[in-house]
Amino acid sequence: MIEAVGLTKRYGDKTAVYNLSFQVRPGAVTGFLGPNGSGKSTTMRMILGLDNPTAGQVTIGGYPYPKLPNAPRQVGALLDAKAVHGGRSARNHLLCLAQLSGIPARRVDEVLGVVGLQDVAKRRSKGFSLGMGQRLGIAAALLGDPQVLLFDEPVNGLDPEGILWVRNLMKALAAEGRTVFVSSHLMSEMALTADHLIVIGRGQLLADMSVKDFISANSADFARVRTPDTEPQLREKLTSALTEAGGHVLPEQDGALRITGLPLPRISDIAHDADVRLWELSPHQASLEEAYMRMTQGAVDYRSTIDQKEGLMQPLPPGAQPPVQVPVPGQGQPGWYAPPPPGHGGRPFAMPGPYGGPGQPPAGPYGAPGAPAAGQANPYAQPTPQSSQTPQQAPAASTAPAPPQPPAQPSAAGPAPSAGQPTDAAQPSAPQDAAPASAPSAAPADLTKPEDAR
Repeated sequence: MIEAVGLTKRYGDKTAVYNLSFQVRPGAVTGFLGPNGSGKSTTMRMILGLDNPTAGQVTIGGYPYPKLPNAPRQVGALLDAKAVHGGRSARNHLLCLAQLSGIPARRVDEVLGVVGLQDVAKRRSKGFSLGMGQRLGIAAALLGDPQVLLFDEPVNGLDPEGILWVRNLMKALAAEGRTVFVSSHLMSEMALTADHLIVIGRGQLLADMSVKDFISANSADFARVRTPDTEPQLREKLTSALTEAGGHVLPEQDGALRITGLPLPRISDIAHDADVRLWELSPHQASLEEAYMRMTQGAVDYRSTIDQKEGLMQPLPPGAQPPVQVPVPGQGQPGWYAPPPPGHGGRPFAMPGPYGGPGQPPAGPYGAPGAPAAGQANPYAQPTPQSSQTPQQAPAASTAPAPPQPPAQPSAAGPAPSAGQPTDAAQPSAPQDAAPASAPSAAPADLTKPEDAR
């Protein structure tokens, strides 16, 4: 068990952690949440003895980490996946850690198999991707088969299969009676993995409770109601009836109603008495992310601002109207959260543009233009280069202006042409008995020809 009592850490005039007290009990996955800069990493470093607390203490199994006998065999941690010598292979890195802690070498191969790196065990770690580095760090934490495990952002850089594997690994370790302490910013993953939550903000404790209790204490449940879309008067009628009954009604973007302050059976009775048909009546419980945002909205140090784009806005052409900003119903009111966008038909991955419209080539299966219709010119075809052109054909072959000609250089074939003598670029065509292009005395390529101008 991990226990912190009055834990405080100051760096000069900056207080990273202040009077923090909590317990991490075995047999459960405990999530450690908080905004950036709230002191999570500092707290975990003090647990492992990497930073000395300014005040208070933290113990593991009743002992500070430096006083634990053979601490690597009792505590495993992943704080920084990049804390690896890049010149060592994955196996040699783990082998060094094992030899320092008196762990047999066969354990190295076991943990490499657990994290799925057995096929790249002899590769240098500097060539590992972020996800592979995370797996190597987890292997180092599991090396001594410890009873206490600490992980800081363990799923960072992992693919979906790796995230699922870490989730199941955490649950399996906790089911064996181990103490598992996990810090993460992924609320959806914490909702699926953690059993208990410790939330801090600006170095102070905000919550220490189960996930279910945390959501219930920091969110307001609501009911989602939908009336027939073809009869908008029914929605207005139901809104008036629910408001008179003491409910709070908010419209959503897809036409549904969000109702708080009334239980579902009462909403159903009101709709029945008002003779309003319902297409949907469903309860909604806030997610862990919504509850977390409500809890920590006053403890966030780094907030983004709206990009004003000062000096970068292009002036509108004469007569053009600025785009109209459509207001979102209910936005800005207490308890409002943006609902997921409703599904739209058609091709979700179609490229923007007029493909498939009247007079345009039909769109292909991925939104790209398909083959042109019969008798229709391909708008993407390139002009075919001609081997020889007449003076009348040369201007029509390329509409792009010719690049500037470099100054003529003398060659071994003869002196440069004089000012009054026409150059090769002005000649309409080459004589029939001209030297072949491979001859040493051939002139440089004519850049004014379409095939060379490209």
